[in-house]
Amino acid sequence: MSNGKTKHSVLTTALAFHYQALIGLDQCLNLKEGASIWFEKDGDVSLIGDKEESSQFEVKDFGGSLTDHHINLWKTLKNWLSEKFDHSLYEKLILHTTQPFGAKSRLSNWNCLDGEKRLCVLESIYSDRSSEELNSDKKSEVLNIQIEVMSKESSHLKDVLSRVVIFTNSEDLDGIREKIARSCAAGIPKNNKDSFLRALVGFVYESSTYQKWCISKEEFDEEIIRLTSQYARHTFTMPRFIGVKADDNMLEQHREKLFVKKIDDIDYKDVIFIAIGNWFELQNSLAEELDGAPQFRTATNRYQDELVTQYERKYARACRHVRDSKISSQDLYDDVISEPPNPMDGCSAPPLAFKNGLIHDAMDDEELNLKWEVRKNEDH
Repeated sequence: MSNGKTKHSVLTTALAFHYQALIGLDQCLNLKEGASIWFEKDGDVSLIGDKEESSQFEVKDFGGSLTDHHINLWKTLKNWLSEKFDHSLYEKLILHTTQPFGAKSRLSNWNCLDGEKRLCVLESIYSDRSSEELNSDKKSEVLNIQIEVMSKESSHLKDVLSRVVIFTNSEDLDGIREKIARSCAAGIPKNNKDSFLRALVGFVYESSTYQKWCISKEEFDEEIIRLTSQYARHTFTMPRFIGVKADDNMLEQHREKLFVKKIDDIDYKDVIFIAIGNWFELQNSLAEELDGAPQFRTATNRYQDELVTQYERKYARACRHVRDSKISSQDLYDDVISEPPNPMDGCSAPPLAFKNGLIHDAMDDEELNLKWEVRKNEDH
């Protein structure tokens, strides 16, 4: 029987692919006019634009150090030296890895060398291999790759190596996500940043088709504008309110609530099911772990205070004009409950069920001493 856990190998592959997508997203932030980011075209990530800026990225989110004989280096070089790969399309071939250089690595000043000197570094590393290793029938995977790389024609090797940049100590998955947030979510309220970034990452994945997976600068800029307009104007996420109507079980469960008794006091049983449903939805919304939950609760408290103040004025007016207590009380209830919600901080038009849930919640507060029952000459 399954233990409910995902296989480690599956998670590792998925996270590596997700890291690759985030690196591509990060590159989208610096695209020039006419340029685009491609995924899985000639490798992990490709920046296609003018020749001097076109770059191919091989992306590695990997633990440990990048040592001289590490397979990440040699396998990447093998791919770039393949006859199937046209390296001349790219000004730079970038190995982008979270690994630091090994303490004794001969690769540490790689980016300062020309193609010929880089070849000398590889030859020095390759010379570590003994004749016994090279002639063994059971060569390691990395040794087989090294043999294949070093057997390439010298001029071809130097041409490819002259384009290779080794970018070490790159941000890990969390780090690259924070970097993207700093770059493109600066104008987004803190409580909305996660939603903004999830939407932006979703845009990256949704840009793929069966034919290609690419994002142009124009497409990316348009999406940034769209998402900014969507998430910058809100200080929190308003939960969904659908106007739940209580059933008999819910009525039985909440029959003794103070706000229900106050509706009973005005003999208005027809509205009790909707009132309980609105109150119940409000309680659920306040318990949700949504974006900006603390801000939502703070804004909700302020909004409820405004509703209570408005209600007290309406109640005083109703008491001045009361003729029949029952009818006036029910009329007051209808006027208050049917009134459209005023704008709220972070939400231009809160749901009616939200507003009414707050009113019933206030009615349930003994200290506020609110009621629907209207009587003439009431002492307020």
